[in-house]
This record gives sequence, structure tokens and C-alpha cells, in this order.
Amino acid sequence: MQAVLLIDFGSTYTKVTVVDLDAEIIVGTARAGTTIETNIMEGMKAALAQIPEPRGGWKFVRKLACSSAAGGLKMIASGLVKELTAEAARRAALGAGARVLDVFSYELSPKDLDRIVVSKPDILLLAGGTDGGNKEVILKNAELLSSLPISLPVVFAGNKVVAAQAEEMLRKQHNPVVVADNVMPDLGVLSVESARLAIREVYLSHIIKAKGLDKAEEYLERIMMPTPSAVLSAAELLAQGEGSEPGWGELLIVDVGGATTDVHSVAKGDPSKPSVMLKGLPEPYVKRTVEGDLGMRYSSEALVEIAGRRLMDYLGWTEEQVSGQLELLKENPWRIPQTVEEAKFDVAMGRMAVGLAVDRHAGTIEVVYTPFGASYIQNGKDLTPLTVVIGTGGVLLHHPDPAEILKGAVFNTQEPTILKPQNPAFFLDKEYILAAMGLLREVSPQIALRMMKKYIVKL
Repeated sequence: MQAVLLIDFGSTYTKVTVVDLDAEIIVGTARAGTTIETNIMEGMKAALAQIPEPRGGWKFVRKLACSSAAGGLKMIASGLVKELTAEAARRAALGAGARVLDVFSYELSPKDLDRIVVSKPDILLLAGGTDGGNKEVILKNAELLSSLPISLPVVFAGNKVVAAQAEEMLRKQHNPVVVADNVMPDLGVLSVESARLAIREVYLSHIIKAKGLDKAEEYLERIMMPTPSAVLSAAELLAQGEGSEPGWGELLIVDVGGATTDVHSVAKGDPSKPSVMLKGLPEPYVKRTVEGDLGMRYSSEALVEIAGRRLMDYLGWTEEQVSGQLELLKENPWRIPQTVEEAKFDVAMGRMAVGLAVDRHAGTIEVVYTPFGASYIQNGKDLTPLTVVIGTGGVLLHHPDPAEILKGAVFNTQEPTILKPQNPAFFLDKEYILAAMGLLREVSPQIALRMMKKYIVKL
């Protein structure tokens, strides 16, 4: 057996997956509490101990990990125009697996600088201006950042004409400073791959040590990426295929967690109907969004407030009944449903989280009336043709009817302007292997793809 150990150091749990490369099977999966406060290896070893050890002990040929422990990868992005370079910087950070704490546009204000100091991001992404375009704002922001009372890792991904000058300013206070290609080299052109790679380089070389995760690397080969990056990589592999092994085509993945709901789409998202015009920045083929106010436990109060009447109508409950269930979750975020009512509330909360998160991720369409008649304008991705929706996350894995929760991702005729999948099949990541397969892709992509096709089951 060629055993491979794949580890996800999560913010709450450390999850381990042991894979047999020869048989292309999962030998076992387990989890234990993440022990970042003491030694991160304690939680990993506790999880691994739950998987029956073969005679002669484990002889792993590879040991790889990803991590969202210690808050994950936290970033702040700054650009010039809110809808353009600032948005491009935000997308680059999300695509790198980060949790984006703030996005600033134009010249940084004293309040913005204070927020950066208080937030203490792991990385600051500085963008602004097309190549050869506006120089003044990004240079001024580099100057202002160099006067901060704290030192931060900085990735510069703005106007290349002033890259060397800005780098020199930033190095007076910050370390490391890494220069990447401009996230928007020309107006309306999105180019985030170089910035994503630069963010990953800084994460691997500096952030892991700063978070105390480097202790794991005494045992492992290395922590390769943030957990969301591993999931995004797995999604891309499953959609596109590898070599002679075909993928499933364009797809959507919804990960419902206790604090956030993440949505990943691998799709062009071009208009599926004639006479529809695209507006705004081009969408990345592989896109990730994170909704920090749509979680099942730690963000439950915000989720109930946002869902509002929709949640009560779905349940057929009064406001008092909803408030009573919400209080139980606030008192104990670890609570597992104990009654039929609690289970029903969990389903409703999951359904609302999925629906609202996909609403925000999907594109929209609007009708504009002109002297020549009605025109249709699309912002974002048209996901209506997608035929695959994959669910992952605790509420989906531990509930007898995950398809009922995933129905929140489907096109709603009462909200026809939101371009969600119209008639998808539902699948479940029942072994919680997406992050593990994103790691395995780094060494054996075809095996990772075949295993996902085997273990992600149709509902």
C-alpha cells in the first residue's frame, strides 16, 4: 500500500484523510480538535489515532497539509476605483484562499490606516492604476503604509510603472514585500493569477511560521496552501478533468459552515440567452465567494436577521418560535439538534444559508429600456445552465435530507433576475474529501480526480 496522509488543520477541527494510492481508495478519515494553542501536532495525532493502523505502522510516502487554523489567511486589499482595481484586488485575495477583512479604494484615509493596524491582517494586497495609468494614488498609499506602526507582509500588484518605487517605500517598514503583475493591467482586463501565486508564496514562507503552524512541518513535508485554496483546486480539477480522465464539466460547490458559507463556481458564466449584454469586470472561470454573515452557528443571529420573513415562511413558525431556537444556538454553538423542531430549524437555516450565499455569488440580469426597445444587461456569472451542484459542510453531511438544503441553490421563479442553476443534479461530499483531494492533486492529479468521482455521491 502506498499510503498518503492528507491533513486539513481547521479553525475548530483537524481532519485527516489516509489514501491508498495503489487501490485509489480512502483508508480512513477522522477528526479531532485543533490544538493551535499548545502544539498543532497534538490534534493531528489524536485524529490519526482514530484510524486503525496497519501491521508494522504507517509508512506514508507523502504527508501533505492545508490550514485554516488561527483564523485562516486574513487579508486586506486596497485599490484605486472601488468597482475596478479594488474589486480586482479583492478577487485575487479570495482566489488565493483568503478571508478578506476589508477592501479600500482611492487614497487611504487616517481611518483606513487605523483599521489596518487594528485588524492586523496576515497580508496586505496593494493595487491601483492600470499599467501606465494613475501613479499618484498608489505611490501615496505606499508612502502612507510605510508610516504604519506595525510591519506587515505586502504584495504589490498595481501599476507596473511605479512598482520599483513603491517597493522601495514599502520596504522601509514592511517585510516581505513581493511584487506581482498588475491585477488590472488594462481597463476592464482582470489578471489575478500572478497575485494569487505571490500571496501563496508569502503564506508558505512567512505566515505559517507566524501562526505557529511550522511545528507541523517537522513531521510533514509542508503545509501547502490555505484550506479554501485546496477546495478551489479540487473544484477546478473535478470540473476540467486531467489528461485522459474527463471531468464533470461546469459546476457549483456550496460549503456551509458554522461561521461562513463559501461558494465555488467553475464556469465561464457567459450569457446563455441571446440579446444579453455583459456589464462590469470579467468574471474569473474559477470563482470563490465567502459570506461571513451566513453561518449555521457563530453567524446564526445574522443569518436569521437577513433571512427574515423567508425563514419564518419556510418553517411555518412564529417569530417567537424562531427566537427560541436561536437562543439555544447562541448559548451553545456546538449544539447538535436534540428534537424534531431543532432538526427542522437546522434544515431551514442551512437552506437559507445556501440560498442567500448562491444569490450573492450568481450573476444578475436587468432590463434596460431604450428608444429601440428593451435590452438585457448581465452582471456577473450566468449559472442557469449548470447541471452539477455539490454540497459539503456539517449540516449537509449529518442530515438525512441534504438535498432539501441544497434546493436553496436552485433558480427561483419569484426572483427571476438572479441567475442560479435551473435544473441541477445534487451531489454530496459525504467523506469531506474536497480539501484532501485538492492537496492530492499536487502529486497525483488523475488519482485525485478519479477518487472524487468515486466518493462524491449523487443524491
